[in-house]
Amino acid sequence: MTLKPYDGVKLKAMLQGFWGLTGRELKKWMKEPIILFMAIVQPIMWMVLFGKSMNIAGIFSPAILDEINIPDIRIPGSLLNPQIDGVITIPNYVIVENLRSTLSAISLKAMESVFGVSDYFSYLAIGMISMITIFTSTFSGMSIVWDRRLGFLYKVLSTPVPRSAIILSKVFNAAVRSIFQSTIILGLAIFLGIRFSSTFSLLNLLAVYLAIFLFSTGLSSLFLAFALRSTRHETQMAIVNLFTMPLMFTSNAFFPTKIMPNWLQGIASINPVSYITDALRQLTIYQTNYLTLLMDFVYLTAFAATLSTVGIILSWKYLTK
Repeated sequence: MTLKPYDGVKLKAMLQGFWGLTGRELKKWMKEPIILFMAIVQPIMWMVLFGKSMNIAGIFSPAILDEINIPDIRIPGSLLNPQIDGVITIPNYVIVENLRSTLSAISLKAMESVFGVSDYFSYLAIGMISMITIFTSTFSGMSIVWDRRLGFLYKVLSTPVPRSAIILSKVFNAAVRSIFQSTIILGLAIFLGIRFSSTFSLLNLLAVYLAIFLFSTGLSSLFLAFALRSTRHETQMAIVNLFTMPLMFTSNAFFPTKIMPNWLQGIASINPVSYITDALRQLTIYQTNYLTLLMDFVYLTAFAATLSTVGIILSWKYLTK
């Protein structure tokens, strides 16, 4: 297949427009110290305040025994051995130590059975990556609203830059920002004591970035499509607020799907947040199940390809001068 001269011009305009607009988006982000500061501080606040305060394992903590006054137990010796006369006293410290070891075993088994890991912080830390990616991607549509209100969008539309390049540049910018913030969260989680599985490696880390890129691409394309005809940022904010909470709480970002009500499990099974979160956990804190991981990536790839295609098609139709 030969490339016609006209097609070559369109491809060149596409690439130049894409890189130029992407560079503009990233420069805007880097030159806004408040936005850049919040991009760094927000993940830290979530990780430290929320991540460490949700100590689910503490429910079964043996420390609760320190608040209970357990008396000595006296039992007839004949219950243990018919030849023993009198009463046998079991000191309270023996009882406490036995209960302490029992509660520790229950706590470990309960956490591993429900969450797949022995500490909730590791489970939640990966959910935080999904959550920050949701926020970054859903707010990507605000950029095109402001470009329209400030007149920049009309100037771009008067150039040979294809309309698809406008959408793709904003999608790529959202993905880069998501990866940047996710790296901060992951680094902080390591400092705070996240427990990686024995299968975690540098290749897994690259796959983590790929999963974030796919998820952010699909989600930001969806919210950019919502924003294509919007001229008011209040409208876009309402759309973001409408979708963000259901996306998070109908997924496995905070709690496993298997302990949800049956009707909610059905929603979680099609929620893209469940697939990105599961993929990240398979790559980091779980012993990797490669079949499950493959299914997660198939879903994320289809999600990104479908919604980015929809965004491009809608940009051809609705982006007007």
